[in-house]
Amino acid sequence: MMEKLPLTNKNTIKEYVDVCVIGAGHAGCEAALACARLGLSTVLFTVSAESIALMPCNPNIGGSSKGHLVRELDALGGEMGKVIDAAFIQSKMLNVSKGPAVHSLRAQADKQVYTGEMRKRLEAQKNLRIKQAEVCELLYEAYEDAHPERAYQITGVRIFTGATYFCKAAIICSGTYLNARCLCGEAISYTGPNGLKAATYLSDSIKAMGIGLRRFKTGTPARMDGNSLDYDKMEPQYGDEVITPFSFSTDPDSIQKEQVCCYLTYTNEKTHEIIRANLDRSPIYAGIIEGTGPRYCPSIEDKVVKFAEKERHQVFLEPEGLYTNEMYVGGMSSSLPEDVQLAMYRTVPGMEHCEIVKNAYAIEYDCLTHGQLLLSLETRRTKGLFCAGQFNGSSGYEEAAAQGLIAGINAAMEILGKEPLILDRSESYIGVLIDDLVTKENREPYRMMTSRAEYRLLLRQDNADLRLRKHGHRVGLVSDEVYEALLAKEKLINEEVARLQETSVGAGKETQAFLESMGSATVKKSTFLSELICRPELSYENIAPIDPERPSVSADVANQINIAIKYDGYIKRQEQQVKQFKKMETRRIPVDLDYDEVSSLRLEARQKLKEFRPDNIGQASRISGVTPADVSVLLVYLDAKLRK
Repeated sequence: MMEKLPLTNKNTIKEYVDVCVIGAGHAGCEAALACARLGLSTVLFTVSAESIALMPCNPNIGGSSKGHLVRELDALGGEMGKVIDAAFIQSKMLNVSKGPAVHSLRAQADKQVYTGEMRKRLEAQKNLRIKQAEVCELLYEAYEDAHPERAYQITGVRIFTGATYFCKAAIICSGTYLNARCLCGEAISYTGPNGLKAATYLSDSIKAMGIGLRRFKTGTPARMDGNSLDYDKMEPQYGDEVITPFSFSTDPDSIQKEQVCCYLTYTNEKTHEIIRANLDRSPIYAGIIEGTGPRYCPSIEDKVVKFAEKERHQVFLEPEGLYTNEMYVGGMSSSLPEDVQLAMYRTVPGMEHCEIVKNAYAIEYDCLTHGQLLLSLETRRTKGLFCAGQFNGSSGYEEAAAQGLIAGINAAMEILGKEPLILDRSESYIGVLIDDLVTKENREPYRMMTSRAEYRLLLRQDNADLRLRKHGHRVGLVSDEVYEALLAKEKLINEEVARLQETSVGAGKETQAFLESMGSATVKKSTFLSELICRPELSYENIAPIDPERPSVSADVANQINIAIKYDGYIKRQEQQVKQFKKMETRRIPVDLDYDEVSSLRLEARQKLKEFRPDNIGQASRISGVTPADVSVLLVYLDAKLRK
């Protein structure tokens, strides 16, 4: 039964702060830290102080494309990269057999250490305090200035006890807690993840402002008692011999340590038979679940039904931390009843005698409907109200943290009277993520993938600092010292690339002998060192014996030099594509444009443009239902209007 909301006028506590951050998950932590570090008094509200930066699902940070987000967040002055460097128990660079554009770092976390590390940093941060309380109501007033979209201005929040916190900006980072319910077969509990208290009042306050909400769903696998597993029947999965840090400020030598082992096993036909025989008891297929689940992280029930031709599916057993025997069963999230879960898990090799510590479950929650956000992550309707994380319709810790940082920065920029930080698709994965959330009708939880980034050769995880440190420095989250070090690194890379393009080696015996020893074709005349580096079997690192003028550089700088030379042609081609992209992005669309006046627009395009209100032509072109022909019509109309 829902607790009665108290009479708010009986509590006389009133506080005045700059920013209220609602929710202390990965988005909330980054948002609160950004605001506080930019000098604003900030309160971070959480339903449980013990659940700060909680990892209720997978015990890892990073992965394909997600590692890019963490590196970019770190370059801008965020905290996630530093915390995982302090809390990891296994680290691995993924996709190393492929090109550098898709290399992505992934680290297993000690979940307890990760949460503790983040909380410690929050508690030590000046201008920031943590308040364990449920925010039940947003306070607002009519927006005075004439504006075609704005109706309200945020003024504060009220918590369950009735205490009021007046503020200049609020950031909703509610994760999967808003009106949450967890489902395990026929058993339904009205809680947030891990049995924590759900936030049951805030949705009504949000909807009262005319902001639309919808239901999304996600899920998590069971946790097993590691002592009940037979690892000899599984394939061991080891970390990298040389560990690469997430944060550009972490000394690589300081994190080289012994790592834990993960394990790989597989489902089989017997597993699938049990699942098929019990689909009628699955909330997903029984019609009990209302929300839409993530397409790219399906439950095991979905996998068996939608990929019926597959004889097996991967199952990863990953430690939850050094403090526990609990093992996360990656790849087998489920909402099936407990008895079915136990039966299906026990068909998997190595899990025949498994004992469940925590059942798998699905979780439903409220989140924003599409078309309600600006690129700054401020709501179109309410000035001072910013949103981040799963509340915006995304999934994943990394996506949440990236949005939290941007929302925090932009809330601060608005209060300080400065320009917002808007990252575009050509300069960051964060830009791709936010642009997709703002312009697309995402009908399921959004997950970042490398394929979503059109300019991924430029947006590598290894050069995130070179791309984004300048933005972090401009807004005030990156110190002068760190920024100057970045400029020195950039100068060194450019100078060394230029030297290699101008330095040649002759076709003498020493050169020929070296090339033969490397399995590379000999040369008949003087050859530039850059040309040799372009050969697949050669690199900046291994041609050192024939390059006596090479300066001493770090492994990071050497990697940048190597990539710049080997992929020079591809990089220049993509840079040309970016120039064309920028032309579209700089064509602004007036915020008060009446699309009904653009007579040649198709009805669907007119409806979508009125719904999403794009800021520029590039953004308009990415809205589903707006064709290239519609964009041409819009350009002609804007040009004609400009000439008048």
